[in-house]
Amino acid sequence: MGLEVITALRPIHHQLANTGVLYMFVCGVWGLYMTVRKQPMNANYRGMLAIGYGLGILIGLLGMVLLISGAQPRDTLHILYGIVVAVALPGAAAYFNERPNERKPLIYAITSFFVLGI
Repeated sequence: MGLEVITALRPIHHQLANTGVLYMFVCGVWGLYMTVRKQPMNANYRGMLAIGYGLGILIGLLGMVLLISGAQPRDTLHILYGIVVAVALPGAAAYFNERPNERKPLIYAITSFFVLGI
């Protein structure tokens, strides 16, 4: 059973990871654009970040299913990367919650590029 799960889910996990990288790039660029235009944080950008976070969680869940099924990550740091991605956006939200709304797009843009780099 494990081999069938691995064979079916590994390409999906890989493609979703590629999608997540591109999506976080767009989130970062959008946040920089809002910063340059001096636009405050708004619901559209929050929604965009929420979708990116949800995508990251989905990728992580697929990765955990693969791991439980017997698949081995490329390296052991791969698991740490997944954990960091899962806490980066909520961590930024919690830490910078009291910052002015005008600075939040820049903070989230930097966080998005950090997640992109991970």
